[in-house]
Amino acid sequence: MSKTIAINAGSSSLKWQLYTMPEETVVAQGIVERIGLNDSIFTIKYGEGQKYEVIKDIENHEIAVNMLLEQLTELNIIDSFEEITGAGHRIVAGGEHFKESAIIDDEALKLIDDLAEFAPLHNPAEAQVIRVFQKVLPHTLNVGVFDTSFHTTMPAVNYLYSIPKEYYAKFSARKYGAHGTSHRYVSERAADMLGKPLAETKIITCHLGNGASITAVDGGKSVDTSMGFTPLAGLTMGTRSGDIDASILPYLMEKLNITDIKEMVNILNKESGLLGLSGISSDMRDLLSSDKEDAKLAIEIFADRVRKYIGSYVSVMNGVDAIVFTAGIGENSIEIREKIMEGLTWFGCEIDTEKNNVRGEERVISTDDSSVKILLIPTDEELMICRDVEALKK
Repeated sequence: MSKTIAINAGSSSLKWQLYTMPEETVVAQGIVERIGLNDSIFTIKYGEGQKYEVIKDIENHEIAVNMLLEQLTELNIIDSFEEITGAGHRIVAGGEHFKESAIIDDEALKLIDDLAEFAPLHNPAEAQVIRVFQKVLPHTLNVGVFDTSFHTTMPAVNYLYSIPKEYYAKFSARKYGAHGTSHRYVSERAADMLGKPLAETKIITCHLGNGASITAVDGGKSVDTSMGFTPLAGLTMGTRSGDIDASILPYLMEKLNITDIKEMVNILNKESGLLGLSGISSDMRDLLSSDKEDAKLAIEIFADRVRKYIGSYVSVMNGVDAIVFTAGIGENSIEIREKIMEGLTWFGCEIDTEKNNVRGEERVISTDDSSVKILLIPTDEELMICRDVEALKK
């Protein structure tokens, strides 16, 4: 039976999910954590609640992929490698080259390498994983599914920064966005739940996790999104600052005796956001369980930034049919969803407390008389990746 595997390679991790296609049945899934560090964790879940786990040093992504493929046969999840006819790879940066998912040949792989300067922690690892698949599974179709591709439909008025335009022409300095596969999946599901053709909908999708972004989806196309040139822009996130006045960077560098701009950017990426504001944690669950004032303030700032983007995107699209919550916080935090929507009742949407009392379950959570629906939709980027692979097999 034909199978397709969805691969999500991070800088020190490898998440994957194996499907039978076109039935879209999950056969197995797993993750390799702490790649390149001591005591890497290799986990596979399969069958009827079965689990395989080993802790050992895994030096790089090539070793991780080879271990994965070996265990798929050792555990009898597949009989042979020939069963895996497709591999879909989540790739962070596609720039302006990849406007949709694409078959990865030598030319495409070189472009992915060249785009590493836009995602230095991710694109190199993703390229390495693709090369291993090409070597070990030469019969398998490799497809790149790009975080940025969904946002290539944004008009220039929304993707250009107000800096000398030659910087865009010469250096491709513009807004690219991220989480595109998730925004695409949940906006399509939202249209189904609304009972309307996707092309006739105006939807605001809120992907709220440790990394968080909001997208205005008009007629099935991204017309604006909160993340920017990198995933640092936009909302307050777990450890990322989100939007900030650029002039504060040289000011703080002088005060902190920092001479390397990369050190300052690292602070904005890894020491800011909820962690920096609260001084406690980057995890929203920890903040919600804390009685400290800084934790409460961090929560208020997070909700405030989400509300502001939702409000602005109602204006961008001149209306909205539905607001969608997805990803770790969006799917599971009853309190955060309520807090965000408290300040947005003015344009015809109100959360239903009883309907909202749920975690990770697809449903409408707005009141029956809301003219704008509020939807909870668990994201499924892996399924979206595999569907794109199947489409390119034909």
